[in-house]
Amino acid sequence: MKNRWFVVLGALIIQVSLGAVYIWSVFQTPLLTHFPDWKETHVTWPAQIILACFALAVIVAGRLQDKFGPRPVAIAGGLLLGLGLILARFTASFPPSTALIWLILTYSVLGGLGIGAAYVCPIATCVKWFPDKRGLITGLAVAGFGAGAFFFAPLAKALISGGPYQLLGKNLFSLPNVGLFNTFLVLGIIFLATITSGAMLLKNPEPGYKPKGWKPPLKSESDQSLKADFTPKEMLGTWQFRLLWGVYLTGCAAGLMVIMKASPIWQSLAISSLTSGLDSATFNSITSEGALAVSILAIFNSLGRILWGKISDGAGRKNTLMAMFIICGITLLFLNQMKEFHLFLMAISLIGLCFGGFLAVFPAVTADYFGTIHYGANYGWMFSAYGLGGLLGPYLAAALMKTSAIVRIKSFKPGEEGLVKTLTLGNYRLAFLVAGFLCLLSVVALIFLKKPEIKKAD
Repeated sequence: MKNRWFVVLGALIIQVSLGAVYIWSVFQTPLLTHFPDWKETHVTWPAQIILACFALAVIVAGRLQDKFGPRPVAIAGGLLLGLGLILARFTASFPPSTALIWLILTYSVLGGLGIGAAYVCPIATCVKWFPDKRGLITGLAVAGFGAGAFFFAPLAKALISGGPYQLLGKNLFSLPNVGLFNTFLVLGIIFLATITSGAMLLKNPEPGYKPKGWKPPLKSESDQSLKADFTPKEMLGTWQFRLLWGVYLTGCAAGLMVIMKASPIWQSLAISSLTSGLDSATFNSITSEGALAVSILAIFNSLGRILWGKISDGAGRKNTLMAMFIICGITLLFLNQMKEFHLFLMAISLIGLCFGGFLAVFPAVTADYFGTIHYGANYGWMFSAYGLGGLLGPYLAAALMKTSAIVRIKSFKPGEEGLVKTLTLGNYRLAFLVAGFLCLLSVVALIFLKKPEIKKAD
């Protein structure tokens, strides 16, 4: 390949599509409306399981792409994700209890496996093409993943209820009302086409490739005891891996707690601060703000990957990680007080910025500490922290949520006034405090981090 930046283009096309996993909060309220027997924890399960399957697939796909190359594995991921969403369209055909199982099997399991298979390929490929810009390029490679929700959250919202496609509050064009479940179908077709197209641009460099004019940094005498490349078994045996995995888990759980529930969190904060009754017009305005919050969060999630990745190239991975955990931890401790929309946006933007940074810096630090020869498999194991964080974060938000009120939403129509629905308001304060404390505890753990050594030179 004459121009290595074509690989980055393919990576961005793939990752923007995969990043739509972060729009789940847009589906949460419509699903609860359609299935009134479902509870908060029920509608959280698909979000948890898709992230767990995502992380599990990264471990397997990392090994496969090391062996067969990134292109066929990424194509298989696109086919699985597209199929999962297309099949999720039939969720409404089942009774409520069976419908939840079907949605999990299609959207979460098939979709999650597809996301994981496609996700690892662009990262592993870009790391090999850009040894001279490892932090920046891993940031770019995953930036699209964070940006996906910016484009697809308003698309999903408009397709579910009909109306304008909005970006940053601006109406761009009108979309038909295809309904909640047909929205899964439309997204499945889009992702199938875009991911398989982006995969065609992925290709590994020749063994021993070095960018023109770049020379690897020389090792100092103190670096001679540092091992260059670890097999997965060797990496798993180091305390550095276990420490990094633990703090990665904490960062992902904290970030995904907010990202996967951004819209309902805002709804609860906004409605709890109302001094008058809640009518359908006010509720629709609040849900629109929730969708906008998801989009804003996606922007900062994406920017954080590039920004922190670039910063880590100069300031060092360890210092960068510590800075991100401090910012994220302090913000979470005060998030429950952010009941004005502009304050809420500021808080979740900081959380998104740091979460995006985690997804950029941890791939880079994995390559720095454990090498690139077995990178696909090694980062697959490191990324399993993301999967467990995807289970833990949304679970904590749902399990630690305290019901603060049950609100009646009134509808005012010409010649008619009636109650259309009730809404349970949650208080997420305890979940935010737990996550914030764990982030600050991670800062302490990172103080002791250093590169792994080998006991005996081979």
